[in-house]
Amino acid sequence: MSTLTVPAGSAGSQAPSASRAPGTGSLVELRGVTKWYGNVVAVNDITMTLGPGVTGLLGPNGAGKTTVLHMMAGFLPPSRGEVLIAGEPAWCNPFVYSGLGIVVEREAVHGFLTGWDFVLASAKLHRLPNPEAAARRAIELVDMVEPMNRRMGTYSKGMRQRMRVAAALVHDPAVLLLDEPFNGMDPRQRLHMMELLHAMGDVGRTVLFSSHILEEVEQISGTVQVIVAGRLAASGDYRTIRRLMTHRPHVFTIRSSDDRRLAVALMGRASVAGIDIDPKGGLTVRASDYGTFTRELPKIALAEQIRVQRLVPADESLESVFSYLVGA
Repeated sequence: MSTLTVPAGSAGSQAPSASRAPGTGSLVELRGVTKWYGNVVAVNDITMTLGPGVTGLLGPNGAGKTTVLHMMAGFLPPSRGEVLIAGEPAWCNPFVYSGLGIVVEREAVHGFLTGWDFVLASAKLHRLPNPEAAARRAIELVDMVEPMNRRMGTYSKGMRQRMRVAAALVHDPAVLLLDEPFNGMDPRQRLHMMELLHAMGDVGRTVLFSSHILEEVEQISGTVQVIVAGRLAASGDYRTIRRLMTHRPHVFTIRSSDDRRLAVALMGRASVAGIDIDPKGGLTVRASDYGTFTRELPKIALAEQIRVQRLVPADESLESVFSYLVGA
């Protein structure tokens, strides 16, 4: 039987000894996974492999990210396919839980508990040999020592989020799953959490966090899994995914000091697929390459001595970006 390995510096987890270390292969695997609720398909035939390091699970709200994380954590069984943690089924497998930590998006904490009580309870539930020491180390990791004896009902959302991360880290898991972990955090808290996740990935843990914000993924993850409407739309290096997102067809509405002359200048460009002139003023430009067009437009306007008064992307939404990836 494969085992999860707790990296050096463990807080005292009683997970079995290792026969597969985090750095020697993938820890998390989804094989043809589908999940449906009645007639609703939440996740559709996803195959995904995650190894050590930090991976971003990117997609618009309602795309199926939370369902994927819950299946990885063993909260939900797949309707079809396999969800494996270190080669073991995630569903109904207590062995897997001993080496896995999760922070779900929905908060479920009792406000009357102090932060210390909350994290200590998690340590005791994991039956750690020294739960007090483990709780202290986890709270130090998230920089919450000073307010740890305050009731969680007095915390800001960002503080509660960090204490929930501490509870998920208390047993030093080899796999950490985070659902929208930066919700409610201020810039300083975000930076500290990003540094923590980087450090965890660097020592061989498998960290997966979900987000619908591209910039969050860019700052802490080199590998990206993009989910749209329950399907895996793109997978791989962040830079590759970024190019797919920026080098995509796009529609802009433009108003300028001379719409007709600007239309003539734009028509000869390879990045422009078509232009419509509004009789009441303005242009609708169909760009075949978002990135190239947005770089060329200022140069063209300057060369033609045309003042661009308004430039609005007509379909700039996460849904439109991710839907394009499905087709790409």
